[in-house]
Amino acid sequence: MSKTTHAFAAPDLSALAKNLKRELEARADLPGHVELLNMLTRAVGFRNYQHFKASRAAEDRLAHPVVVEAEPAVDFRRVELTARCFAGTDILVRWPGKLNQQQLALWVLWSFLPAGEDMPEKAVNAVLMRHNGFGDHVLIRRELVNMGLLTRTRDCRLYRRVEKRPPPEARELIRWVGSRQTARN
Repeated sequence: MSKTTHAFAAPDLSALAKNLKRELEARADLPGHVELLNMLTRAVGFRNYQHFKASRAAEDRLAHPVVVEAEPAVDFRRVELTARCFAGTDILVRWPGKLNQQQLALWVLWSFLPAGEDMPEKAVNAVLMRHNGFGDHVLIRRELVNMGLLTRTRDCRLYRRVEKRPPPEARELIRWVGSRQTARN
């Protein structure tokens, strides 16, 4: 295991020496490694070596805050190609030929399902038929389950939307389709 080095500075060398002398004179035997570390760090104002290490680590974290990774850029071309399958409406008029476009379209259809509710198969079918223009709501329901966006009981009577954060392209497509839906109403 590699060792972490810690910079040690004493604001007053004379006070450090006096403090160490006092602690060493109070002992009957020579201190061990850890005891010596504790003595040194107490001499500069810390409770012990662990307190010193924790303080330095906090100082480093504050000096170099963790940078949150930027979200990946949205591939607007992929969004546009998938949006064509909706033909300017909130109805999926054709099933996309490419898997990545199918997945984006499924996210949009997922967004129409109510969150946090158990739904019978008929209710799920009604939502999917309302937003399906190519006549295969069973394919959509099955693919939503396969993609992990929808769960169902063993007997397939009850379905529930799985709450996940859509990827950036899916959020953009959901926003675009939603704006078409409100413009139509």
